[in-house]
Amino acid sequence: MKLKVLAPLDPGFMPMAVVYRDFEAAVKAEGGQPLTIGLERNDGLTSVFTIEVFKDGTGHDEENHEFVERIVKTLLWIKGGYKIIIAGSKVIADKIKADYSEGGIRAFDSEFMSGVYEAPFEVINVPFEQAPVEKETASPVGRHLDGCRIGFDAGGSDRKVSAVVEGEAVYSEEVVWFPKLQNDPQYHYEGIMEAMKTAASKMPKVDAIGVSTAGVVIGNRIMTSSLFLKVKNENPEAFEKVVKNIYTDIAKELGGVPIEVANDGDVTALAGAMDLDDTNVLGVAMGTSEAGGYVDGNGNITGWLNELAFVPADYNKDAMVDEWSGDYGCGVKYFSQDSVIKLAPAAGIELDENASPAEKLKVVQKLMAEGDERAAKIYETIGSYFGYAVAYYAIFYDIKHVLLMGRVSSGEGGSILYKTAQKALAEEFPELAKKITIHLPDESSRRVGQSIAAASLPKI
Repeated sequence: MKLKVLAPLDPGFMPMAVVYRDFEAAVKAEGGQPLTIGLERNDGLTSVFTIEVFKDGTGHDEENHEFVERIVKTLLWIKGGYKIIIAGSKVIADKIKADYSEGGIRAFDSEFMSGVYEAPFEVINVPFEQAPVEKETASPVGRHLDGCRIGFDAGGSDRKVSAVVEGEAVYSEEVVWFPKLQNDPQYHYEGIMEAMKTAASKMPKVDAIGVSTAGVVIGNRIMTSSLFLKVKNENPEAFEKVVKNIYTDIAKELGGVPIEVANDGDVTALAGAMDLDDTNVLGVAMGTSEAGGYVDGNGNITGWLNELAFVPADYNKDAMVDEWSGDYGCGVKYFSQDSVIKLAPAAGIELDENASPAEKLKVVQKLMAEGDERAAKIYETIGSYFGYAVAYYAIFYDIKHVLLMGRVSSGEGGSILYKTAQKALAEEFPELAKKITIHLPDESSRRVGQSIAAASLPKI
């Protein structure tokens, strides 16, 4: 595979966007058959994606499987779902079913989705003529700035709250807390309630509450979240009883005002969309992991998972494996502090094995600030990764703007990353580059926008 913009520290890099393009061209040259992949999630919502694959039994069955497996994985973590419907090939469907069965290579994914949607995970096959029909939600969320609102942003190291009156933040505060270390949900409940009451005291009344939180949110319920992981693992009964409905219960205690809870990645994308005064915004934050969020063409949050950390970025089977999911080549190892750490040895930079990931990132950032060429190569490599990833994301999202955020993108290293990503997109996918703009917003503008965006989630 010959790339126009190389990832200098990763010669084996095989970008998914290029693999997709090459596969499409090969199938077109030989003549293929259509395959529809449907994903059903909560409330019967169904996402549908159709591709052309090689005809069954023409010597390409394994090639078909390897390619479709990556596409299914991508769709699962972008859209979410507990039921995969494969229409058009029993051969492919049977292989995908084995992948997601107990003991299969994607057992982690099926177990995770089953927990999120509180339903048994299944893969079924139907004839192409019986392919599922798309059913997506289109309810507008956010951009409501009327009245007196509380905007709450739950982070892993601090919690932020704002009192927002007619679209203006009249009060904001950040409080350090340690939710990931607590197995007693009362700690979380009291911390959130204290923040809400503080914001409420700064306004004549409370008309609505908007919440931005890490994790998977369905119907304002917390289905899973790193913030409450210790509760879930050590006190599962309390997670079910207290955590899942923690925000709606607090809203009831505060007078039963309207509340809307959304994933923090989506709220970040919404803040960007409000700032740009436009739609079709994909936000990608490179921090501890890779976080994603999306605002569609109607300015709405979609209800999709947008868990880009688990979306494949690299088709190379020798790519680094994510310790949690056991899968190779996924975003978490390409667009987070893990990526910087992964590339350091190839750059000739030794990092203290006993240091935390955040400390290791700071070492590389310090070298970058000192003009170290080795550190620059790391950011150039991640920039190449990202330019190609944007092209891959564009297959599944309708994108006009990409917001590049998170501490990996800060400083001079972030500038190199950003410029290299732009170059990769422009040289390898010139038509996409005309349509998509990558933005590197400054930290201060983002922080202000997030609380107001969160507050704007509910409609009064």
